[in-house]
Amino acid sequence: MIELEGVPELIDPVMVAAFEGWNDAGDAASAAVAHLDREWKGEVFAALDAEDYYDFQVNRPTVWLDNGVRKITWPTTRLSVVRVGGEKPRDLVLVRGIEPSMRWRSFCNELLGFAHELGVEMVVILGALLGDTPHTRPVPVSGVTSDPDLARTMDLEETRYEGPTGIVGILQEACTHAGVPAVSLWAAVPHYVSQPPNPKATLALLNRLEDLIGLHIPLGELPEDARAWQTGVDQLAAEDSEVAEYVQTLEEARDTAELPEASGEAIAREFERYLRRREPGPGTGAAPGVATEGTDPSYLRDASPDRTRPPKPQQPGPEAVPGAETDEAAETDGTSETDGAGAETPEAEAEASGPDASGTDAPGAETPDKDAPRPDAEPPTAEDPEGTKDAGGSEKPTDEED
Repeated sequence: MIELEGVPELIDPVMVAAFEGWNDAGDAASAAVAHLDREWKGEVFAALDAEDYYDFQVNRPTVWLDNGVRKITWPTTRLSVVRVGGEKPRDLVLVRGIEPSMRWRSFCNELLGFAHELGVEMVVILGALLGDTPHTRPVPVSGVTSDPDLARTMDLEETRYEGPTGIVGILQEACTHAGVPAVSLWAAVPHYVSQPPNPKATLALLNRLEDLIGLHIPLGELPEDARAWQTGVDQLAAEDSEVAEYVQTLEEARDTAELPEASGEAIAREFERYLRRREPGPGTGAAPGVATEGTDPSYLRDASPDRTRPPKPQQPGPEAVPGAETDEAAETDGTSETDGAGAETPEAEAEASGPDASGTDAPGAETPDKDAPRPDAEPPTAEDPEGTKDAGGSEKPTDEED
């Protein structure tokens, strides 16, 4: 039986694992777990015995100096725990190590023993593989599981892979047989630039993990590192015409294959991730792009970078200001709508009322004809050539609707 000392009771824990080696192209997966451990200051509480699982001629120990004293670090797998606070706190058990050289079944059983003692609800294993994907496009990340029910509920693929596998595949199957829900997330790394590090693939894995477990993951400098990495690869590819032509071929194949995948679910995932990253901290206001009580949502800027809305008019229209007249409205409707005493009709009063109205009657104010062009109306655009939408992007009522 595994004895755990100094480990507090965890809240809805999820185990996140990654292993260096065959399953870790560009060190993308192990770097993702290392990022979580660094950002959330994980505390190591256990390490597997290196003698049981590693061939030291393949994974050699390292020697280092600590204040003049020589010390040895043995290759192994370590487990740490991070406490994630917030409105919905959830703890993570991080497993970071090297793919074992031997005794894989015992290795997986020992990790499952820790998962059982800690009350782990789900195991997520990160991996990265080499693929025919261009570095200029978003890194594709696939989520797979052996559990058909989990595949349906979490929008994952049910694995159909047949062939050689690594410790990621073995651990996932061990979890399935033990009744522990398990998911593998795989990032595809361009095979022509496979040397580590690959911060763009690491970033893609963390984004997908964030969607899966519903936690906001602090990214630190990782987005900037990913941009710098892509810029560097762009420069190297531009220096070789054959590489540049090959990259262009991959881009065309990728764009053609993924065109149907621009689905509403993918757009919704990106929007939800945006909102999570814009969540206000304690004592701050609402997140940009999120409607709050008392706010007119028609004038909120769309959070999606590919879509825009017309901005809110800076000046109120003539209908919002009592007594406001325009030459164009006067030409269209030359008769006064006031009664003999000069007071406005009920229709004019309703037209004059609004969020900017002063609440006083303006004798002699005219009511523009509803068919006359409004001076404050938005001009037709390429998206609205008929001028049938108002400033908020909604359809204007027609005469029949009136």
